[in-house]
Amino acid sequence: MASTLLLDTVSWDLTVDIAGNIAVATEPYAQAQDAASAIRTFEAEVYYDTTLGIPYFSQILGYAPPISLMKAYFNSEALSVPGVEKAQSFIISWSDRTVSGQVQIQNDSGEVSAAGF
Repeated sequence: MASTLLLDTVSWDLTVDIAGNIAVATEPYAQAQDAASAIRTFEAEVYYDTTLGIPYFSQILGYAPPISLMKAYFNSEALSVPGVEKAQSFIISWSDRTVSGQVQIQNDSGEVSAAGF
């Protein structure tokens, strides 16, 4: 079973559990959160694998691409998370040059979860 550090949904920063320890997320939410993190990753931002990430600078920012292109990139990155079998992204808001949304995933165990990005 995979786990990841739980991120606060508003600040996208580490959070603590009720005992004051760094909180941990488990499947299936861990995979949904990892998918949302992948969507937030800029192309070449990950120094150990520069093929990861979305080409925000070269194809998104300043270009006003169609929503279908953005969703295709989002879904592709979500599917790069180990154990994610299906992914669907939803654009919830696009204002003041800020896009926010939700990614819904189904893992290889058939569990469904969602996380905001």
